[in-house]
Amino acid sequence: MGKQLATALLSASRLEPRHINISTRRPETLGEYSNMGVACYFDNIRLAKWADMLFLCVLPCQLAQVCTDIGCHLSSGCLVYCFTSAVPLNRLAVLLNHSSVIKPQYEFVACDDVSRIWLLHDQVTAALQDKEVICASDPLSMNGGLFLDQRWLSAVLYSLLNMCTAQKLGSGKTLRLLNGLFETNTFTYHSFVHSPSASDLNNPDDLSLLFGSLFPWISLVGAQTRDTPLTDLVSRDKDLCHTWPNDFEMFPSIFDCAEPFTYTGYMLLINKSTRTGTT
Repeated sequence: MGKQLATALLSASRLEPRHINISTRRPETLGEYSNMGVACYFDNIRLAKWADMLFLCVLPCQLAQVCTDIGCHLSSGCLVYCFTSAVPLNRLAVLLNHSSVIKPQYEFVACDDVSRIWLLHDQVTAALQDKEVICASDPLSMNGGLFLDQRWLSAVLYSLLNMCTAQKLGSGKTLRLLNGLFETNTFTYHSFVHSPSASDLNNPDDLSLLFGSLFPWISLVGAQTRDTPLTDLVSRDKDLCHTWPNDFEMFPSIFDCAEPFTYTGYMLLINKSTRTGTT
């Protein structure tokens, strides 16, 4: 899975090879990526210290040891995305001692032509150039037989909010950026947090002070395990799901804006890693 993900990121997004590092037990087998400029080696701790976003692509039997190795080396702002389905989210957060974790929970739904869509191509790179396949892979559409619930969408949106907070971007600028990314005017301060003090603000000067402040840091584990202001908004505003970008460039594009970002380590992959320092 790690190699497929690396291929997809390099071919279907605006990420450059220098934005991706891969830690794997056998880095010598990844010559095709090293030749592109991707740093490939076997040092999970080094990667954990470097990454702003980390994809865990490990076997369930390896997960506990990998989490033990890297947990204390993750920065507070590092987003961890885990594909290992056998481990519950809360357990994963405990293993990593980290709350910025997203773990998708896929559901299967009945729809027409599922087999036909997924058998159109035998290469990931070709599939990601096909608009029909891209539409089917939309996690909110159910067109391809797979579905993710609204809490996953909320967690992804909160992760974008945390990225802005990590960069010390005020709440007003953060809202403009997110509304611009989704081409909507839906998001307000109260879309993300409940704030009694904010609801009492009535005059423009007070609102100016509010929107110049940072959003609070949001636990992504909490966003996936209980209802939030954002899940309430998503359930009420069905049009919001239709504004979801149907390409694979959302995370990089949040930084393609006029605001002064210095986000350098976009992606990290740990591909079938075992304990650091072993062979």
